[in-house]
Amino acid sequence: MTQAFAGLRVIDATHVLAGPFASYQLAVLGADVIKVESPHSPDQARMQGSDRKLNDAGMGTAFMAQASNKRALALDLKTAGGQEAFRRLAARADVLVQNYRPGAFEALGLGYDALSALNPRLIYCGISAFGANGPKREDTGYDNALQAYSGIMAMTGHGDGRPLKSGAQVVDYATGLSAAFAISAALYQREQTGRGQFIDLSMLDVSLTLLTSHVAGYTWNGAHPEAKGNRFPFATIGCYMAADTDLMISASNLAQQRRLWTVLGREDLIKTDNNQRLDDHKRESAALTDIIATRPADEWEAMLRRHRIPAARIRRMEEALNDPQVVQRGIVHRHAGTDAATEGLGVLVSPFQMSDSPAVVHSPPQPVGAQTREILAELGYGEEDQEKLRKQGAIA
Repeated sequence: MTQAFAGLRVIDATHVLAGPFASYQLAVLGADVIKVESPHSPDQARMQGSDRKLNDAGMGTAFMAQASNKRALALDLKTAGGQEAFRRLAARADVLVQNYRPGAFEALGLGYDALSALNPRLIYCGISAFGANGPKREDTGYDNALQAYSGIMAMTGHGDGRPLKSGAQVVDYATGLSAAFAISAALYQREQTGRGQFIDLSMLDVSLTLLTSHVAGYTWNGAHPEAKGNRFPFATIGCYMAADTDLMISASNLAQQRRLWTVLGREDLIKTDNNQRLDDHKRESAALTDIIATRPADEWEAMLRRHRIPAARIRRMEEALNDPQVVQRGIVHRHAGTDAATEGLGVLVSPFQMSDSPAVVHSPPQPVGAQTREILAELGYGEEDQEKLRKQGAIA
């Protein structure tokens, strides 16, 4: 089957997690993604992950998580030769994604205005911590700093005055998905206009987007989101200790809370409107605490789900990955029959499935500059030209 982005060329001039994840989403849908990094200072994620030997080899799991299906080009963009090769690449590309500090690529002559003049159809996505304008435009930042800056950490935790970051890099990966969506929208619009455009994506803006409902509440009546741990406004949504471990219950709407109290034999606690639920939180919470403690979490999960009440025992990641539902969905791809560096590596593919153009992982993550000669040849660089670039230090 033809994939959604088959035939598109994407330049991935990004590093760490958010930017590489954006281009990875395009790569698994068929785009030819070319990972551009310096031969002297490659993507720092290559040196990060759960295996120190892989980190030392420049193939850390933090890098490989979103590096499949990409070709690797090593160019030093601080050299004239590297900049010229990058311009040739951009002139033939559909999309460029870069996540350096705003102004950095402009200083190299590789900003949107310069490259758009060479290729008016180019979609240029610039990802940065705070965006391309505003007083903090030149400041850098990572996921944890943005969680702190945006208010996410202040509302996470148990209300004991100790803010807590999310265990997952939610800002990084939400930024990557946002970028992939913005690029898809720009590609669609290009079909009507024939022109590319500049996409200015701020990690801070993404962080605030993750707080959408809380922002609306605060701007309406000043209701500031406070850290409440696993406690929700309704007692029938929350984490309760079963006989063996914790159970998360999510009887959210009125129909679900009615079914919950009926199943538990506490019809006296059924409410007819949400204000009653808010007012009776203390009594409902005490009842659930006592009842849920009487049985193992697995029994409760099975029983509640039979009555269409969302509930889940707390699971560690290794159990979640081996769950029959996850296995059936096929969201994890295992690299096999490729090379020793990636044999057995499991990577997530895409959070959605398309009937006519599925997301596919077809090639493993590549070492720094593994396809440099191949890609430069495609750009018209012969052996002598490549040797000149090598002497300049533009390539290794």
